[in-house]
Amino acid sequence: MSRTEGGPAVGDRRVRRTHAALQGALIRLAEDRELSQISVADVAGQAGVSRSTFYDHYRDVHELAEAACTGMIDELVDVMTALGGDHGTGDPIGSLRTFFAALAEHASLYRSLLGPQGSARVIDHIRRRMSAAALTRATGGGTAAPGDPLHVPAAFIAGALVGVATDWLQRGCAHTPSEMAELTWPILSVCHFGTRAPAPRP
Repeated sequence: MSRTEGGPAVGDRRVRRTHAALQGALIRLAEDRELSQISVADVAGQAGVSRSTFYDHYRDVHELAEAACTGMIDELVDVMTALGGDHGTGDPIGSLRTFFAALAEHASLYRSLLGPQGSARVIDHIRRRMSAAALTRATGGGTAAPGDPLHVPAAFIAGALVGVATDWLQRGCAHTPSEMAELTWPILSVCHFGTRAPAPRP
């Protein structure tokens, strides 16, 4: 997370403006090059701030990348909660289509973040958020104990979606978001979240 210890409060307008400038700079740079090729100096120069200002807020480019993607990741997670069947339309394929369309909108950035030279922290962040969303859907908004068997299909869905999305991005989004939704849903649909999974037999 961003570094604010000893500095202005997170809610300070100047801090928010600096965060927005740095995050916007990274997103623009990631459209043209891999994350591993982007330096702190690159981001600072693009944002019009000094390197010391960068380090006042973030430890490195990967931490900035996680912060920059938080809003976009949150939007994707919101889509994931509907994978068992959209509450409004009953259309899980529509939810998947929205998911892949959101990735395609910032394909270069996500390709950098999720690729082999990307950010392990960002990948883990996305996976954990998706798993939590799937688990929330599975429990109907309730909580699950650490030993609840529903953690397994939730983790499976999260890992599968991250893997499929990464492969798709690395292949230049060879299929459209609609095609990806149609190809992915039959595989995911084997994970039934309509009822709680039975407890394992002793």
